[in-house]
Amino acid sequence: MSVAYSEEHIKTLEWREHIRLRPGMYIGKLGDGSSQDDGVYVLLKEVMDNAIDEYMMGNGKKIDVSITGREVRVRDFGRGIPLGKLLDAVSKMNTGAKYDSKAFKKSVGLNGVGVKAVNALSSRFIIRSFREGQVKAIEFEHGLTKKDHPLAASQEENGVEVIFEPDEGMFGNYFYISEYVDSMIKNYVYLNAGLLINFNGNKFISRNGLADLLNENMNKEGLYPLIHLKGEDIEIAFTHGLQYGEDYYSFVNGQNTTQGGTHLIAFREALVKTFREFYKKDYDPADIRSSIVAAISIKVEEPIFESQTKTKLGSKDMGPEGPSVRNFITEFIKKQLDDYLHKNSETARIILKKIQDAEKERKAISSIQKLARDRAKKVSLHNKKLRDCRTHYNSNDANKLDSTIFITEGDSASGSITKSRNVETQAVFSLRGKPLNSFGLTKKIVYENEEFNLLQAALNIEDGIENLRYNNVVGEKGTRLHSSNTSLPCQEQERYKILLFA
Repeated sequence: MSVAYSEEHIKTLEWREHIRLRPGMYIGKLGDGSSQDDGVYVLLKEVMDNAIDEYMMGNGKKIDVSITGREVRVRDFGRGIPLGKLLDAVSKMNTGAKYDSKAFKKSVGLNGVGVKAVNALSSRFIIRSFREGQVKAIEFEHGLTKKDHPLAASQEENGVEVIFEPDEGMFGNYFYISEYVDSMIKNYVYLNAGLLINFNGNKFISRNGLADLLNENMNKEGLYPLIHLKGEDIEIAFTHGLQYGEDYYSFVNGQNTTQGGTHLIAFREALVKTFREFYKKDYDPADIRSSIVAAISIKVEEPIFESQTKTKLGSKDMGPEGPSVRNFITEFIKKQLDDYLHKNSETARIILKKIQDAEKERKAISSIQKLARDRAKKVSLHNKKLRDCRTHYNSNDANKLDSTIFITEGDSASGSITKSRNVETQAVFSLRGKPLNSFGLTKKIVYENEEFNLLQAALNIEDGIENLRYNNVVGEKGTRLHSSNTSLPCQEQERYKILLFA
């Protein structure tokens, strides 16, 4: 039976109605604040981005941020929004100054959407703009104008103050975790050296940009001093460590592009090309980038992101009349990194040895790796050590966050768990006694150890943790477990302790 479809089914929504009906289009997801990418943090980021854009354009040297309960306040000291357009700027879609590249040449805000989404998704939203001795204030509730104050005299510095409280009806019983906000603010100051951000009485400032970011996030010192290179519209920093894999932090116009994009692809390619030319040998890209920890930040005019949340850059060019992103990054690294290596021969020697060691290890484990993979494939369908579940973290299942694997010592220990587990979301893997502590050892040890190889296959972490099959990895209390490439810090939970991949 067909469903009726006529003119009455066609609807036109007001701007606030559409944002509230489809919030995911604007802020990614709602969430209650327990995850770092939950919507309540995105709302804060949208307001912060506007303040950062002012700083990047040379206006204002500090930003004040406070969170009291559920009330968020952000005050910048930029130029302030033109007073006569304040209402339109925060409540009319497709309205803003960032369509004019002269006013905001390299901003992260593009579509005139961000602060309007904050307005629509807040139970209370107040904005004040201070310009040349005057202030204009407007109050909203759920995106609806409640009070439009007349112009008044003011002694305050130029800038914008935004106060908002996310709507409990949209976000549920939400909360803010200070550590998540600290992390966001640290990224802002790392990318904007000299900017001071005051957050709840704490001051954040960076003098060394991306070098400070890497030093903050690295667990151990690198094999050589950080290589930190800066140019117009680009900054990079990197070193090699002892861990496996590659670790990158990428940014565009101050936006943390957690999913990378064209700039990160170009960066990784440029490093390989430059090292190959410097050492005059075509080393494998994986050997060159093995154990690298790096950060890149570029500024692009009118950037194109692949979604409103701006986590992946899609731009091919640095601007309407600029060079390609690839050529710009490649030329910078080719010139600056080559010069650095020639001037710092000891660092060049350490990097060469690291590349050669990675090459030797890769070749040494290639035959063992093939044998181990074949062995894992043969037992994958009848792996007596693994009692798998139906839902996995690397799937699109609605319950993927509940996927858990319990790792026990011996079959007897796993018996009670196997009987009482939820087969939809809980798996059990039984080890034969206490496992070897492989932390700090080579991958060869893991491939040679049948138990570890089968566990690695069960977790699906051979090439990294991006496709990890379980969101929660739980080890029996009293057992200290390590993966082949990273220590697993533990948090006790009664008889078991959660093992989180760092």
